[in-house]
Amino acid sequence: MPFISKIQRQTDYNRFPSSTPIVIDNGASYFRIGWAGETEPRVIFRNIVQRPRHKSTGETVTVVGDHDTALLKHFDCTRSGPRSAFDSNVVFQFEIMEYILDFAFDRLGANGSRIDHPILITECVCNPVQSRSKMAELLFETYGVPSVAFGVDAAFSYKYNQQRGICQKDGLAICPGFTTTHVIPFVDGEPVYRGCCRTNIGGYHVTDNLKQLLSLKYPHHMARFTWEKIEDLKMEHCYIAPDYALEARLFLKGSKEAEDKTRCWQLPWVPPPIEEPPSEEEIARKAAIKERQGQRLREMAEAKRSSRINELENQLHGLEFLLQQLAQVEEEEISSFLSKTGYVSKQEIESTLTKVSQSLRKAKGESKVEQAENEEKADSSTSDKYPLINVPDNMLTPEQLKEKKRQIFLKTTTEGRQRAKQKRFEEELEREKKTREDEERRLENPELYLEQMRTKYKELYEKVEQRKRLKTNGGHANGNNSGAVGRGERLNAAQRERMRLLTTAAFDRGKGEDNFGAKDEDWQLYKLMSKDNDDDDDGADEDEAELARVCSRLQAIDPTFVAKPEPTPSEVATTEVPRVRLLTKEDFQVVLGVERFRCPEILFHPNLVGIDQAGLDEMTGASIRRLASKNEALEDRLTSSIFMTGGCSLFPGLNERLEAGVRMLLPCGSPIKVARALDPVLDAWRGASAYAANLQFQQQTFSRVDYYEKGEDWLRRYQLRYTL
Repeated sequence: MPFISKIQRQTDYNRFPSSTPIVIDNGASYFRIGWAGETEPRVIFRNIVQRPRHKSTGETVTVVGDHDTALLKHFDCTRSGPRSAFDSNVVFQFEIMEYILDFAFDRLGANGSRIDHPILITECVCNPVQSRSKMAELLFETYGVPSVAFGVDAAFSYKYNQQRGICQKDGLAICPGFTTTHVIPFVDGEPVYRGCCRTNIGGYHVTDNLKQLLSLKYPHHMARFTWEKIEDLKMEHCYIAPDYALEARLFLKGSKEAEDKTRCWQLPWVPPPIEEPPSEEEIARKAAIKERQGQRLREMAEAKRSSRINELENQLHGLEFLLQQLAQVEEEEISSFLSKTGYVSKQEIESTLTKVSQSLRKAKGESKVEQAENEEKADSSTSDKYPLINVPDNMLTPEQLKEKKRQIFLKTTTEGRQRAKQKRFEEELEREKKTREDEERRLENPELYLEQMRTKYKELYEKVEQRKRLKTNGGHANGNNSGAVGRGERLNAAQRERMRLLTTAAFDRGKGEDNFGAKDEDWQLYKLMSKDNDDDDDGADEDEAELARVCSRLQAIDPTFVAKPEPTPSEVATTEVPRVRLLTKEDFQVVLGVERFRCPEILFHPNLVGIDQAGLDEMTGASIRRLASKNEALEDRLTSSIFMTGGCSLFPGLNERLEAGVRMLLPCGSPIKVARALDPVLDAWRGASAYAANLQFQQQTFSRVDYYEKGEDWLRRYQLRYTL
């Protein structure tokens, strides 16, 4: 509806005299309000209320109806969902009903809380007296209305279409509403309530069933399946099948007719960008950028190295000058002199001097051989640190024996460090030698060298990946084995041998008393089971190290080289079969096939959703039997004018399916005619508007004076006459 300002609404409201009734169609799905005598309601909104909190202020607000999602994004709606005042088409939450009426009267243009116009409000068939009395109390006590009239929405729609020749005076009105479905027989234009039928099935259950089916079918798009969108899909695509079983078999076979009846809902989808290989200009540009960055890093490293050399040279000169001064100091003044310098002894100064000299030589970039010679000289100069090692124990005192043990430990540790350092030194020399050889080969024939390096990288990569797959899946290298993989298949030869020894020991020693370890040969088992003998893991480490070296070498000489990503353990088992694929347009399509007729089928078979009640055709037969079980003429008049109204009557094929179902319940040759309302959604309000515009309408109202004098019990006998 177009936007109307509040001032204009109030102006329109004041134009109507106080005798003009206000017509309200209080449906469980939508609330409609307007003036009597008009053909369209002034205000229409969903009959729900929300009370969310504002995200920034924390203030609780009341939201009536369905508002724009752009507005609701500023509120926290997770703790307060939409609430309805209805329970199976009966109003029972009058606090919510008061919010709805406040909003409706405000949008109609009322200035204050008092309403000076008569009210005609619709209700369900055979509405409980408690609900009717509470509604009357709300209208009289809260809004001060002068009079109220209660009518059935389906009856107003029937009378409105009767005046236009759609149905006869005698007939059946079937109203599949939002949460309930009613069948009302009419005789001489008046509803006969003793022949009514009701079942708790309606459009809400159809929408909810469709939402559940689509959520199960497309779990990744559940956020798209909002209630409003599912309502639109239901009204746009759902239909009633003439024969449900035959239609289901048609879709099961997948015939051409079933494909024609299938509908597709395309969700928003943006195709992923296509990655094109870089051009030669792009490769050259990236190589130039990389070279500039490398040059800048080298300059920064050189500046840092120069600063470090200057700092170490100054420190070295200071230590040498300190030693010269210390040599000139007398023996008695050495301790006081050292206390001023921060050193404890002359040996500490010399040790610091040695370390600074080594750091300076390293910073200046001396060769590994020169550093090794200098370290050997330093080590040879410290050989006199352990004078007690070669002295026999019988010539030493207990204190000297303790000192000898400490010196042995220090010497052993120092020698171990020297051996490890020598090993690292040799490995470094070997790497430098191999690097020089690789560089010479590259300079001789760059293209051949690059091709050999790529081939070597590919072989090493496949070798490492094959070992990982074998380690994970045993003999099934492709990862597509159908059965389970045992632990023995995932172990290599050395690990299987250890497992065999452990199992044998457990089997032999498991009988009787546990005395494992009592014999010397038992301990040989631990040596055999030691992981140090597993050469396969060492080979794997060497291959991975060589692979890393070749990869870094290729990255240095080939700008176009891209290393393959390291697979995770879960991806190793499925290397041949990719687990992730790019999403396509078809992945964002929601296909509606069997759901189109399966969901509205619950109107005829409610047991499909677990509701053990009758369908529309059975309810029609039950209503006819209650009213005209022995009157064939009345039965023929009722079946000759079966009138459909309500939102669910808009499903295509509903009239034909209902006619076929009712024909199965009646004698052969019975006249059957099913007609649908001109507008199944708004005809109830239009019929009530035309009824309230009649001059005799005031005689059918229940005034405020009657309410205060006769009380709520009088509402039990109140009955609206639809023929004026």
